[in-house]
Amino acid sequence: MRTFTRGPALAVAAALGLCAGSGWAQDDIALTFSKMSTGPLPAPWHFATLPGKNATEFTVAELDGQHVLRVATQDAYGNMVHALHQAPSASPQLQWRWRVDHLVEKADISRKAGDDSALKLCVSFDFDKSQLSLGERARLRLGRISTGENIPAETLCYVWDNKQAVGSTQHNAFTHRMRYIVLQSGEQHLGQWVAEQRNLAADYAQVFGDESSAMPMLIGITISADSDNTHGSGLAYMGDIHLHP
Repeated sequence: MRTFTRGPALAVAAALGLCAGSGWAQDDIALTFSKMSTGPLPAPWHFATLPGKNATEFTVAELDGQHVLRVATQDAYGNMVHALHQAPSASPQLQWRWRVDHLVEKADISRKAGDDSALKLCVSFDFDKSQLSLGERARLRLGRISTGENIPAETLCYVWDNKQAVGSTQHNAFTHRMRYIVLQSGEQHLGQWVAEQRNLAADYAQVFGDESSAMPMLIGITISADSDNTHGSGLAYMGDIHLHP
């Protein structure tokens, strides 16, 4: 099998691949794995990856008597994507709970060679691509051609990391189109469920305020895990996700 490295265009494509729907909405969104049957995720969730990569496994599983999303990566790469078309609001609240049982040992999101993570929750925005440089627009077009996915111009990812400080922010090592906020780090809460609540507008302003004074429309939520750069493995779980406008 031919192996592809994560060049800038392909990295953007797979990590940010989303298809926006039609019409505007500003309603509560509930992505409830707890109400799903065990097994593969049903539509409208869809899997996005890179050519030539092993696939991260996403399955609804029972854990502690509840149905949750199990995310397992073994020298693999993958994203589970749910498209949205959610109008921005003044203070949208994103809530979820997550758990990491096994960190990707050699991961280091500050470097391309270590850009792996046992679990990320990402939100993508419909930023006007005409505001980007010619080079960045070209990379997004190439990514779409390579993967068949529509590529958003801005994606914010909440990361359960190995070593970066909690609360730290940084750009993805491959692309400025994806930016990180580290919410959990290291082994302090390993094997434990952790509940999170974030003001999405405030977090957007923190990481993308240099590009836009107002948060654009939300066009997707992505759950991601990868271990292809370090050839390691990770195991994590995601509970229900709620977005309140």
